[in-house]
Amino acid sequence: MSPEDEGARVGPSGRVRIRVEEQCFLVEKALLVESSEYFRALFRSGMRESTQEEIGLGGLSAAGFLAMLRVLAGERPALGGEETFQAVECAAFLQVKPLAKYLIHSIDSDNCLLLYHAAAVFGLLDLFHCAALYIRDSYAELEEHLGCLPADLLAYVQALLPSTFVAVGAHTPTFEFLEDLSRTICYLDEESNAWRTLSCLPLSASTFLAGMATMDNKIYIVGGVYGASKQVVESSFCYDADTDTWSEFPSPHQLRYDVRLVGHEGCLYAIGGEYEKISLKSVERYDVASNTWTFISDLPQPSSAAPCAQAMGQIFVCLWKPLDTTVIYEYESRQDAWLPVTELKRHQSYGHCMVAHRDNLYVMRNGPGDDFLRCVIDCFNLRSRQWTALPGQFMNSKGALFTATIKGDTVYTVNKMLTQLYSVEEEAWRVKKERAGFPRSGSLQTFLLRLPRRNHDIAT
Repeated sequence: MSPEDEGARVGPSGRVRIRVEEQCFLVEKALLVESSEYFRALFRSGMRESTQEEIGLGGLSAAGFLAMLRVLAGERPALGGEETFQAVECAAFLQVKPLAKYLIHSIDSDNCLLLYHAAAVFGLLDLFHCAALYIRDSYAELEEHLGCLPADLLAYVQALLPSTFVAVGAHTPTFEFLEDLSRTICYLDEESNAWRTLSCLPLSASTFLAGMATMDNKIYIVGGVYGASKQVVESSFCYDADTDTWSEFPSPHQLRYDVRLVGHEGCLYAIGGEYEKISLKSVERYDVASNTWTFISDLPQPSSAAPCAQAMGQIFVCLWKPLDTTVIYEYESRQDAWLPVTELKRHQSYGHCMVAHRDNLYVMRNGPGDDFLRCVIDCFNLRSRQWTALPGQFMNSKGALFTATIKGDTVYTVNKMLTQLYSVEEEAWRVKKERAGFPRSGSLQTFLLRLPRRNHDIAT
């Protein structure tokens, strides 16, 4: 870090009173300098205002400024409609990246149109684009409300590619001259209700016990095994959906299989896994921009194929502890630590899959008596810190619910028999529709991609 960056990070010492409308906030200067480009420039300018004990901000609302302070303090405030607009204004005027990022991770079907319009008004381009993508993915559900958007904003949404449900089966490398249908990545064409072949895996790539994740419209594959002795594939692969091309990238320092891979804010996280039949607790992070892997804080315990999800801009992982306990940890990047969030104790039942929707984490676990054909879903709310159980039990034939993927307010689950779509409603998942099952049997990994081409051959 350069001296200039270090000075910007630490900032001046002491507190300053910030007056917004009729309210006065006592805030650490260092916090403002670290988080806001506006205050960073102000306090380092040498102008008279930089040494004043009180600074007035005109044109902003106290509610928006308070929302900013709560986010900077690590809270996850639920913002109402007017507060949301005021928070966008504050993020733009004071150039507060953490607040803008929080708003991006808060996009949902209730606020996406408001955030999209507000971001356009105040020039927050990242928030503008992310809200537009969300609207595009939920276009059918939001269509009756889109008339409130100006024509140019609606045209921008319509020009974007929607997300498509993608799946890949368990494949191990084989001889080149043998036709191996498991070596394909397929996507669901919902209009024709058919699975189509998107691409073939590289000959040396394995998806069997591999870590797979998507980020920036790319699929990343790390690890995987081949042969009866579970030899680890030493190369890592990347598929770019925009260019329909494959490339290789460096593998983690610690070779691993049955690893969980997560793509988050420009980095890949290789979490746990196994090597030579020994479970690992080490975690590595790959920075795409610098093309380097680094070790970060270990998991609290060794774990392979640990259920992971991203919610509210954070990574969460499920670990099992005897007896009958599922523990959820959150990765706190500023502390480089896995912090315990909550635990769920259920007799003979552990969490096997976790997905996130809004501020909720949904944990799919085996049913009573270690019954994997009857799946039970529990919900943990990150704001209220409370658990609730979804009513009833869900059929989990062939592990469909253990490969769940969420787009907008819809959950996609799939196996060879059918693709089942659920609508996420308050305290319930309702069956929405059924689509064609995946054309091949075996375990699956599922994702969302935006596909420039949609005229591929039918998968067989």
